[in-house]
Amino acid sequence: MSTSDPCSCVVDSGLAVITLHHAPHNLLGPVLMQSLLDALEQAQAAGARAVLLKSSLRHFSAGADLSLFEAATGGDEGLGVSPVQFLAALESFPLPIVACVHGVCVGGGFELALACDFIIAARSAKLGSVEVTLGINPLMGAVQRQVARCGALRAKELSMLGRRYDAETLERWNLINRVVDDEHLEEAALAVATELANGPTLAHQITKQLARLAEDQGVTAADQEMERLQQALWNSEDLKIGLESLQKNGPGHAKFVGR
Repeated sequence: MSTSDPCSCVVDSGLAVITLHHAPHNLLGPVLMQSLLDALEQAQAAGARAVLLKSSLRHFSAGADLSLFEAATGGDEGLGVSPVQFLAALESFPLPIVACVHGVCVGGGFELALACDFIIAARSAKLGSVEVTLGINPLMGAVQRQVARCGALRAKELSMLGRRYDAETLERWNLINRVVDDEHLEEAALAVATELANGPTLAHQITKQLARLAEDQGVTAADQEMERLQQALWNSEDLKIGLESLQKNGPGHAKFVGR
């Protein structure tokens, strides 16, 4: 990607670092959404095994671009990709995605973070579903995903009051994985993403599928699909590496290759 693109992708040692730099505030609209999907495709084609999503600007994302609403009021014909299609592409992406959140992360930006697998946030970050201030509710599934993570009570509070919350509050509400001091944010997010990139890639992909199945359709549905999804694991090189390492060195020392 060129530096003029809304986001860039650099892949090194199995980790793709995708950086949002859609000035001034990484507002989420058709241009940034398509650029991010292109970057994810680039990451996968380059052999990445995990993704770190971060911003080089003052904020992670201050919400949605007005063009998103203008296109929506005239139908999705004005969008290169609809919000629902964008969300589905993110959540079905086979590699783990770690969101590194600082500054403001509200509206569509918060929904982008919620579509990732991990959220590591700076202590000073402010997050929330503020769409109600425009007379609408979240357009990319924040309500239902908040219900799944923290229950209907908190989800209604988030979207109906439209407030900004500190990161520690949302960590308690089970919407954020980890809150760290601002000066340690990139280090902490990079550590998690690197650990994922060095892990068993196929197993992580299946974990994502099972978690989504259980969240969307319940535990029984996930149980019914589990054996079929896991069938590919038995012939994987990573399983052989893991078993051999367990026998020789004990648990936790395997160096996986992502195959």
